[in-house]
Formats: sequence, C-alpha cells, structure tokens
Amino acid sequence: MTEAERPDIIDVDDRVRAGSTSQIQDMPAYREHWARAEADPGGYWLAQAKQRVHWRKPPTRGLEGDFWSVRDSPIAWFGDGELNVSESCLDRHLERRGDKTAILWEGDEPSEVRKLSYSQLHAEVCRCANALAELGLKKGERAIIYMGMVPEAAIAMLACARLGAVHSVVFGGFSAEAVRDRVRDCGASIVITQDVGKRGGKNIPLKRTVDAALEGEHGVEKVLVYQRDAEAPAELVSMQDGRDLWWHDTVDKASETHEATTCGAEDPLFILYTSGSTGRPKGLVHTCAGYLTWTAYTHAVTFDLREDDVYACAADIGWVTGHSYIVYGPLCNGATSVIFESIPTYPDVDRYWDMVARHQITVFYTAPTAIRTLAAHGPEPVRKHDLSSLRVLGTVGEPIDPVAWQWYYEVVGQERCAVVDTWWQTETGGHCITPIAPATPEKPGSATLPLPGILPTLVDDDARALIGPGQGRLCLEHPWPGIARTVWGDHERYVSTYFTMFEGRYFTGDGCRRDADGYYWITGRVDDVLNVSGHRMGTAEFESALIAIDELAEAAVVGYPHPVKGQGVHAYVVLQPGSDDRAEAAKNAHRAVRASIGAHARIDRLQFVPGLPKTRSGKCMRRILRKIAEGEPDKLGDVSTLADPSVVEVIVRGAELFSKDD
Repeated sequence: MTEAERPDIIDVDDRVRAGSTSQIQDMPAYREHWARAEADPGGYWLAQAKQRVHWRKPPTRGLEGDFWSVRDSPIAWFGDGELNVSESCLDRHLERRGDKTAILWEGDEPSEVRKLSYSQLHAEVCRCANALAELGLKKGERAIIYMGMVPEAAIAMLACARLGAVHSVVFGGFSAEAVRDRVRDCGASIVITQDVGKRGGKNIPLKRTVDAALEGEHGVEKVLVYQRDAEAPAELVSMQDGRDLWWHDTVDKASETHEATTCGAEDPLFILYTSGSTGRPKGLVHTCAGYLTWTAYTHAVTFDLREDDVYACAADIGWVTGHSYIVYGPLCNGATSVIFESIPTYPDVDRYWDMVARHQITVFYTAPTAIRTLAAHGPEPVRKHDLSSLRVLGTVGEPIDPVAWQWYYEVVGQERCAVVDTWWQTETGGHCITPIAPATPEKPGSATLPLPGILPTLVDDDARALIGPGQGRLCLEHPWPGIARTVWGDHERYVSTYFTMFEGRYFTGDGCRRDADGYYWITGRVDDVLNVSGHRMGTAEFESALIAIDELAEAAVVGYPHPVKGQGVHAYVVLQPGSDDRAEAAKNAHRAVRASIGAHARIDRLQFVPGLPKTRSGKCMRRILRKIAEGEPDKLGDVSTLADPSVVEVIVRGAELFSKDD
C-alpha cells in the first residue's frame, strides 16, 4: 500500500506547493537533505549557516565536541566565526526590505494595531541599545526582561543582542518570587519591564511585581519601564528615584544609529529558565550562531516560508517559542511576524479567526490547548470569517490529540492547509521532529519525522536502543546547532540532567512511540515535569508551595490527562494534625501556588488524603499516584510492600469522585 492509499496518512493539497521557494518540497528532497546532514553534519550546517546568517567573520569550523565528552568539552558550532545577531535580523534587510513590515502588532483590543517596518524596527533597536549602554549595560552582562506582548519586548531583546549583553526573558505571568530567583541566579544588573500588561481586558501589574521581586535586592541598578497605559491605576505603578526610568524619557530620546558589538559564535545570546525535577529552575544558555542558524533554518523549512507570508505565532515571548518563532527565526528570514497581546477568547471566541481575516495571515502557529478550547465552541465562530489566506497551520507546546488535529485541519484549514505538529523543547532551541509543509504526509496526532540533523533513538530502561516499531524514552544521538550549551553557572547540572541517564545520548525527558512507518508519536513527560497548556512546571515547585502553608503536612503532585490543557495537575495533600478546615486549606493552597509560581499555575484537582503511599523506608510511590490520577487503579501493581497498603484504597475512592466530576 502506498502512502497516498493509507487512510491514516493525510497528504496536503497540491495547491499548497504552488509558488514555494523551500529547498524541501517532497519526500525525496527530505530524504536527501536528511542523509546529507547525517553523513556530514559539519559541512551541511556550515553551508546553512553561511547562507542564512550575516557574518562579520565567516566560520571555517562546523561541530566541535559530542555527547560523550560534553562534561569536559562543551559542544560548539562555528566556533571561529564572528557576528552580531541583530545584524542578521535587521541591518542586512534594510536595502531590500526596509519598507517591509517586520512586526505587525495586535493589542489586547482588536482596534489596537501597530506596524513596524524593518527600517523602523532597526531604528528603535538602535535607540534602545544606546539607552541601555548609557545605563551601563555592557557585553556579557545580564538583563532581565519582564514584559507583556508588546513590540518593545522584542526591541529590548534585539537591543541586548546588539550590545552583546545576555538577556533573560521572564514570562509576564510569573510571580515576584520567580522573578527574584532569576535575577539572583543570572546576576542581572538591569530589569526591563512595563507599567502594566494587557490581557483579556485586564491589567497585569508587571511593575508592581518587579518592585516586590527587587525588595531588599542590591544587584539591580536600573529598572527601565515601558508605559503601556498612561492611565493605569496609580496603585499599580510607582517609580523609585534613582533606579527607575521611563522608556519614553530614556529610549525615545536616544540616537537611532548604533554600531553593533562583535560577538563570537559561541558567546551567550540569552538565558531562558525552565522548570526541572527539583524546585530550582535551570537557566539554559543559548549561544549566538548555532541558535540563530537553527531557528532560521527550521522556521523557513517547517513552514515553507515565502516572501509575502504574513506569519503569526500566538505564543508568548516569555517562552522559547516566542524567542525562536516570533523574534529571531522570522526576523532573520526577513518575514513579517505578528505579535499578539491578547487571548484567543477576547473579546469573543472568534478572535483568532477575525485576526487572520483582517491581516490576511498565511501561516498560523498556536497551542493544542487553544485549539481544544476553541473547538468546544463549534465551527460557527470560525465560519464567520474568510480564512482563505491561510496556507500552513502549526501546533506547538504539547502533543495534539487526533480529534483536535482533525478539527484544526477540517474546520480551520478547510482540508487544504498543511498542519505542522512540531515537537521540540527549550533545550533544543527549535523544531526537531515535525512535518515539513508541504513535503511530509501527515498522521493526525503524530509529530511525524525528524528534521535534517536530528537522529532520534528510542531506548528502554536498560539503555538498549529499540529497533523498528516500539515505545520507549526519546533520546537524540548527535548534536545539532540549536542545542542549549549549558545551564548558567552550573554545567554539572546540565550534564547530569541530560546526558547521564543514557550516556552518550541527549535524553529529552519524553516518552515516545515509533510506528511501522517510522513516524514518531510523543506520549508525554516521563520525569517529574508537568506540561500544562504548553507551560512546563516541576512537580517539586507545586509541592514546595503546598507544604509551606500551615495547614498541610505533606503533598505529592502528579499529572493526568486533561481534555483541554493536555495535562492537568492533581495534588494529593495531607492535613496537619489538628487541622480540619479543608475549605480554608484549599483556599490557601491555591493562593500559595499562584504566589510562588505564577498566575498560570493552577491545581486542577486538590485531593485530601489520610496519607501518601510510601515504602517502609519512607519513599513516596508516585507511580501509584500517577496511575490513580490517570484513572487506572487496576494497574497499580503490587502494593503489599507499602508501609500502609490500606491508604491506597482510600485514595482510589477519593479520586473516583474527581473522575466523575471531569
């Protein structure tokens, strides 16, 4: 049976291919590129880097290092090259694309629209770089960016890159404690924020959160504040003399010419913090040249990018998706990139589709959680709008189930758009396993095949590689240019997290199934990290917040399948002796999680239990709790070795009440 005859493989309409400029247009071309990257990775990626990146000193070296020696000899790509990332994203486009829209911003209200051409964006970035330099920011120093989805966030990122400074963007929903932790860990000398963020008609008190984060801190010397709303309530915005400066008083008055700093290929570009299996987030370091090569390549190839595309990624700049596929990848490729400030259901559930029609968006990239949320409202909000401009649809952040995939393809894409279900991570820098529009025949729910340069392996618990169809832990065999190089200030943690469980391989932390056609199906996290609506959060972060409140003695947090979020949060909690007010404890538990992690963190199920299932040595058996939360109490295995097996029966009965409510 051919691929075209298989009922579970969907090939895109031939009309998608018309007029394409991508190097990879069909499966023979894909196989040829993949084989070349496998046989000669140094040569293949040197050619891509020279084609896609603007160099001050072109590199002659490809890859140095491997996964076997990563502890003592960090991975490097294009190590003898010199560049400035902002020149690849801005300066080189000025002659040909100076008047082309670089950033198309849609604010919280549909009527709020700004367009910045490449010439205008270049001028704004130069002004910001000059202002930051005047404030004392130097090459190699760190700046925290804590902003909403406004063009100034991208401008601040690019201005740091222009100075050779290292930026660390913190998601605007994170708490003051989370901001403080990141300021301390990277040793930031400046914070860039805004008065308030706008989201779904609400004010997000960004400046007030920064003030709380910096209380008692002495390392941050300046706070630069963009004014999003001149009429924001006074209690949300206070300025500290000598430390805080308004963007319009500082940046807007600076010169619009700036000579970019020369950086080495392996100089750090940014630090992005991601949750780990411990409560302490880890700052992953991405470097200039390899990261930019990978994001530019994957953005162009995955989405079959064309010169006249209006490309919209509905993610947040605080996550790696925003870094790679709102800012660096699209701008390096000279694309028009949409920045969206609001949420998909404000002011109504047709917001996405109204935006697509008004701006004639051709490539639309969003999360499965958003798709499932909108699908619940049926097809009518979609059919109100003319979506004929759409050519490619994308999903990101979590596995998409086949039902949501079909709705996206049939209702939004009208059965004519390619759907690229992209698998990748903060650590990978960009797409790794994904369909290529329009080359790859698709299977609903499958990430399909690896991109050139990506060599996946499925391994069992004994580190044996699985051949052919099977299910195991997903590892990658060989470095690619976009891989994060280290954890800021803790290279040993980087090595122990990703390279010790399966020596010589990068362990992704994900489970995966490979079918008879060689297609990959991501099954979810196998470590203690939750992926809720595309937000990665450690179970330890939740547990630390819960046991910090007076009413709770113990807590164990696991994930479970959620129909909208992909993965939900199930918390098992034990009350302190003498504490019996469950309603008050529950209220304080939810408040503590929000305060400690951020507004995006929420417990979906809070279950009070008499105790946790522990071995006689005191180890909590989370395997049992996961199975109960997943609705599989018949698959708990032997519980007779527990210190108190009877506690399991009580937990199962309590969990059944949640499953009925769901």
